[in-house]
Amino acid sequence: MLVRALLAFLRKLPPRAASNLGGNITKAIGPYLPVSHVADMNLRLAMPKLTNRQRQQIVQEVWENLGRTVAEFPHIPSLQKNTPSGPGWLVEGDETLRELAAKGGPVIFFSGHIGNWEMLPPAVASYGMAFASFYRAAGNPLVDRIIGDLRRRAIGVDVPMFAKGAQGARGALRHIAQGGHLGVLGDQKMNDGIEAQLFGHPAMSASATAAFALKHNCPIVAGRIERIGPARLKLIVEPAIIPENTGDRQADILRLTQRLNDQIETWVRAKPGSWLWLHRRWPKELMRSHVEKMH
Repeated sequence: MLVRALLAFLRKLPPRAASNLGGNITKAIGPYLPVSHVADMNLRLAMPKLTNRQRQQIVQEVWENLGRTVAEFPHIPSLQKNTPSGPGWLVEGDETLRELAAKGGPVIFFSGHIGNWEMLPPAVASYGMAFASFYRAAGNPLVDRIIGDLRRRAIGVDVPMFAKGAQGARGALRHIAQGGHLGVLGDQKMNDGIEAQLFGHPAMSASATAAFALKHNCPIVAGRIERIGPARLKLIVEPAIIPENTGDRQADILRLTQRLNDQIETWVRAKPGSWLWLHRRWPKELMRSHVEKMH
């Protein structure tokens, strides 16, 4: 009931007002929550040249972006493409999407928790390539259903959602084999993945994107949502990555996963406050040893 009431309240606000309200609330409260210490430690490890003040500023920006993302969520179905100003969304690099849509066949869309990542599915779907995706179900099944309904409304079509885990991975692989499109947010720690580098440190990374692409020789399109104003967003699409299959499957998977990690790092370095640094991305042992060195 609380979630429904909150969504109804946000929906009644104009998109710009909802975004500003969400961002201002989380920006004021978030930096004082214990999880912000995780973000600060991540920043110390990944970007050691930052000053204490710079890290605090980035953490504040992280919280503001998260608040705006949540508050904009119920407005995403109503946001219009190519509005001259104000709420809406734009696309940079859409020639890649047009070419792949015309060609047909499976495509994997790769991104991370950057900007308003909830805008990715409907933006790509507008080019006729609605994609299935992995998800972690909310603890409350009713809340999970509300979130799912909002996402489906934003995309405009019903697409499969695969639960994270072995069963979901098998379903996603079948979907790709049948020529479907799949979206992956591959920036979080994956303990059962493979070790690749991120910001110069070993980070357990999801290998599914690379493994699926190599198995079915399908292109990977990396893209991110950049926030350019309150409820004003831009999808930036990178050139398609064609997987290179040398016959050494494990080496190929690692090389492609590393390339995707490098892409995430490039995006984050360009605008650190747009990424969700609140996640424990690196091993605890690495974080502990880094703290000991600082002292």
